[in-house]
Amino acid sequence: MIVLYLMPDTIIINIDKNNISQYPPVCFLNPKNEGYLIKLEWLKKRFLEGLKIKQLYLKGESKCVGFIEYVPGEQAFRAVDAKGYMFIHCIWITPNKNKGKGYGSLLVKECVKDAEKEGKYGVCVVTSEGSFMAGKNLFLKNGFNSVACAKPSFELMVKTLEQETLKKGPLPRFRDMEKQLSKYKGLNIIYSNQCPWVARFINELGEIVKKKDLKLKVTELENAKAAQDAPSIYATFNLVYDGKLLADHYISNTRFLNIINKEIK
Repeated sequence: MIVLYLMPDTIIINIDKNNISQYPPVCFLNPKNEGYLIKLEWLKKRFLEGLKIKQLYLKGESKCVGFIEYVPGEQAFRAVDAKGYMFIHCIWITPNKNKGKGYGSLLVKECVKDAEKEGKYGVCVVTSEGSFMAGKNLFLKNGFNSVACAKPSFELMVKTLEQETLKKGPLPRFRDMEKQLSKYKGLNIIYSNQCPWVARFINELGEIVKKKDLKLKVTELENAKAAQDAPSIYATFNLVYDGKLLADHYISNTRFLNIINKEIK
């Protein structure tokens, strides 16, 4: 474990399989929740693939106020091609009073430094103005540029690294999610355990399906290759009915039932 003091009263801790239970991210739910435990097992596999987590603490506080999760682009759990880059899965600062103080930029710079150390072409991330994803402004402030857009508000942001010893690689790109959508007939949920809230929802799904007598096929995206072929950019959660994407991020049980009642006749 490495502790870094980057700003007055801030501490950044590298998280790995040995200390993550000691420093659980706030978004990982209660450690007793099944969703937390599922995400924890998912992370242990991804640590072996180069995944990194860093958490930001303020001195005197026991809960982290910032979090970033990133992986080599080849291991990204998003519908992107990002070979040779570092790819950011998640970044957040909480609560709102801590936003706008430069903490998010500290975490982004940590990722950039690791990308430089590993000789990557650069760092990339998918942003969105919707739920469960970071907006693009943080990345624009840190030298990222938009290289691709997709509906409704996804942008692929990239910061290339200028190093004399580094050859420039091809820019990352979105995969063809429309092509993937056409493969799914009937009612489908395609998901990964990259998000603990999705893991919790999937764990609770059985009772809902039984009560509504739904013919639902549930498919887990168990590795990065499968996730990169997901039928949506975010990839972590996909509710699809006969090739139509009904939801592309975590939804509550109530929202799920509302969509089913409206879309499934």
